[in-house]
Amino acid sequence: MAQGPAHGPGRCCCCGAGGGGERGAAWGLHLRIDRQRLHCLNERRDGSGALVFRAWEERGDRGKFVESDEDAELLFNVPFKNIPHMSFDDAAREPDQMFSLNRDPTGELEYPTKVARFSSVNHLSIHFPKNFGAETTKIFYIGLKGEWTEAARHEVTICSYEAAPNPAEHRLQQHTPQTHFIS
Repeated sequence: MAQGPAHGPGRCCCCGAGGGGERGAAWGLHLRIDRQRLHCLNERRDGSGALVFRAWEERGDRGKFVESDEDAELLFNVPFKNIPHMSFDDAAREPDQMFSLNRDPTGELEYPTKVARFSSVNHLSIHFPKNFGAETTKIFYIGLKGEWTEAARHEVTICSYEAAPNPAEHRLQQHTPQTHFIS
């Protein structure tokens, strides 16, 4: 009798934390990226930066990647609150969070974020200032994990403000002020 897949976290999609199905669903923010407005600065091939944001299940696809052009530096502007259309000059500013990256050929490492700093994000800038010593940087996969909620738009409220009050519109009833003393 044939046996099914080995069970345990990360081995099948029916098991708990780390299981393929649940993990894949949690990494579904790639579907919420505005790819028409996504910009990757210093990419060798125009438009290749958008290729690395894809489903968790597709992270092993080595045919889709972005490679830096002249040096190791890459900068992604992903429209979803940092600085819209960030430049390399802006990259000198203090980041919301900095990560020390490890080599990860299988694309399975997760880097914990400071959740309070990344709530209600509508634009994200990701800067790779250097790599592990190669002349250019090549990235095959970036997964964005989180919950997506529809942006709540506040409609325009029509208000009237008075530059000077009209006393006829604000008649006050005459009343005798009362004072209460407690002893």
